[in-house]
Amino acid sequence: MTIPASAAGGAGGRRSAPTVKDIARAANVSPMTVSRVLSGGNNVRPQVREHVERVIAEVGYRRNENARRLRQGNRSGLVGVLITNIGNPYYAGMLQGVEEVVAKTGRRIMVGVTNEDEQLERQLLSDFLGRQVEGLIVVPVGEDPDRFSIESLAGVPLVLASRSIAGTSADAVLLDDVRGALEATERMLAEGHRRVGFLGNQVSVSTGRRRLEGFRLAHRRLGLEPPDELIRLGQQDVTSAEQAMDSLLDLADPPTAVFAANNRNTVGAIRAISKRRTAARARHGVVPTVRLFGFDSFEFADMSPVPLSIVDHDPTELGRIAAQMLFDRLSGEDTRPGPRLIELPVHLVDFA
Repeated sequence: MTIPASAAGGAGGRRSAPTVKDIARAANVSPMTVSRVLSGGNNVRPQVREHVERVIAEVGYRRNENARRLRQGNRSGLVGVLITNIGNPYYAGMLQGVEEVVAKTGRRIMVGVTNEDEQLERQLLSDFLGRQVEGLIVVPVGEDPDRFSIESLAGVPLVLASRSIAGTSADAVLLDDVRGALEATERMLAEGHRRVGFLGNQVSVSTGRRRLEGFRLAHRRLGLEPPDELIRLGQQDVTSAEQAMDSLLDLADPPTAVFAANNRNTVGAIRAISKRRTAARARHGVVPTVRLFGFDSFEFADMSPVPLSIVDHDPTELGRIAAQMLFDRLSGEDTRPGPRLIELPVHLVDFA
């Protein structure tokens, strides 16, 4: 069998994708026969079908399902999902839940990572829309609602997951961030701690803002006000969280307890506290003890060397609900004109 030039490569040796016409030439049949084989082999003699299938396998042809569906006026079969941090296991759980629901509909997900960059988020949204996604599930960055308007998204249904943005008309599934932070901080205050630190992400992110609100509310219920020197904001990764925790421990009057507003901050805090304890033991000094509460669980949380409790929930369930909300809109089952908000409960778990 001779592979057509378009499939074998040009002067530079680069192999381009073979087309239906290339397969037809190589198999010495008509393009219509190849198309019929690709569509299931109806009305094609068995021996011809087997011959064409062998040629397809040898050439390595892959049908462009998205283009085919669009030409036929059918759906693209794609759902775009934007997350902020591919290194955070939380989002792996969320994506698993989304995929479980999406796969049942015969669709597939396309995943983009924004790295907390609004400009990159805009570009990825544009790319997804250019690929004719049927719907979007987004963990948003920043506070600008314009990029999520119906006009900007060309009418493509959107569900915001884990975070919200004021002024959008999109459905959203969130956690009970305020109550989770409130109950965790109340627990530490009830244990007698009065110097309670806070490690959080940017307040422009709704989760960071809401969890800080719960932290402050717990203090105010006791007539207290957490001092600004105990609050660190803007940590987006483990390294910056570790540095922020170090700065709290370096205070003349360091906190005896800390609330970490997400799992990256919790891991960073554990690293900083553990290093201090190891160094203190090496010089036979006073080993610092810090009560730690985190929001969002993580792998090996139950093996923490620091007394740890967690505001826990199931990110996989959050992903499932976000996907189901999207398909309720796509199917027409949810016809309410305004946005729908679901807030999932959280619970406290003690590990050490």
